[in-house]
Amino acid sequence: MITAGGDLATQPAKTGLAVIEWRPDEARLTRLQLDVTDRDIVGAALTAQKVGIDCPLGWPDDFIAFITAHAGGRVELPTAESGDELRRRLAYRQTDRVVRQAGYSPLSVAADRIGLTAIRVAIILEDLAAAGAPVDRSGAGVVAEVYPAASLGRWGLAHRQYKRESNRAAREALVAAVREQVPWLDLGGHGPLCEDSDDALDAVVAALTARAAALGRCDSPPEHDTERARREGWILLPNGPLSTLVLDDSDGGSR
Repeated sequence: MITAGGDLATQPAKTGLAVIEWRPDEARLTRLQLDVTDRDIVGAALTAQKVGIDCPLGWPDDFIAFITAHAGGRVELPTAESGDELRRRLAYRQTDRVVRQAGYSPLSVAADRIGLTAIRVAIILEDLAAAGAPVDRSGAGVVAEVYPAASLGRWGLAHRQYKRESNRAAREALVAAVREQVPWLDLGGHGPLCEDSDDALDAVVAALTARAAALGRCDSPPEHDTERARREGWILLPNGPLSTLVLDDSDGGSR
């Protein structure tokens, strides 16, 4: 099996891409790079069973309905809804609310700069679909929406204050913790880049989360939220230890 991970930004220079090749009792990071183009991501996704992308895959249903009504000049608001309640409902997707309840803080794709990155990923998803890849924003297709910091937290690893150049020491400690927890993962000489760049490190975590998603070891949207997740996207959080991502027996889905 091959999984990929993309830490997306508006510009290629701040975008990371990781590719991990999985075998029954080991895994190897075969590719890790920065300065990643849309074509790079699409190409990696087409060779992988699952690609984890750290970016919202859609916008809140209520936000779309609101701006559509606003464009037509016919906005109707519930009289009992306060300004703060309205803004929260429009700003966050259902998956964002679920992840917040789990103790993490996803950004608002409707009211934060990450919305610019989401425009980029929307084009990438279209390119993947045009190439024949099964794209489902709920995570059922080749693409899984991931949240690296939350994945690290779920795996019992440090997940705060490891970003930016000033936190290099924290990244070094985090890479060391990953090596200790999963000695079967060969970083293939890319460890220093993970320590240098949080974009590269997040791409690796995204590829690891993609493996969890491919094995069915992530929290999928509940049945009543599935259709909404196919429009808004759904953050897949791992629900098992990092150590369970490598298999002791034959890896039946390898490619």
